Amino acid sequence: MTYSIGEVAKKLNLTAYTLRYYDKEGLIPFVERTPSGIRVFKESDLDALKVIECLKSTGMPIKEIKNFIDWCSEGDASLQQRYDMFTERKATVLAQMEELEKTMELIEHKCNYYKTSLDAGTEEIHKNNKMEGF
Repeated sequence: MTYSIGEVAKKLNLTAYTLRYYDKEGLIPFVERTPSGIRVFKESDLDALKVIECLKSTGMPIKEIKNFIDWCSEGDASLQQRYDMFTERKATVLAQMEELEKTMELIEHKCNYYKTSLDAGTEEIHKNNKMEGF
């Protein structure tokens, strides 16, 4: 089965513009084209795009994602580089998760603070901590 750029965009919750940008940046060199130049996506292309989106969501720059795509084209010769890259991405995501957990703790604390204040009808119940309302 094959997909048009519009179908892929809809399936992956991307825009056709984003897919064209990825193509321009060399991130999807494997996508075939019809004789008239229209991109034709296969299921394996969608899987590759999911990996690209995953890497992008970790904050990886397009240039580094392009390096990964190039390494994939090299085959087994680049297995170590690809493994190392994903190990590094894993560490990055774990650090991001830790930061998000700290952020969530503060947000939960503030939700409890304001809920308690709302229930009491005043922030005065927290008067021992003058900066608490911030």
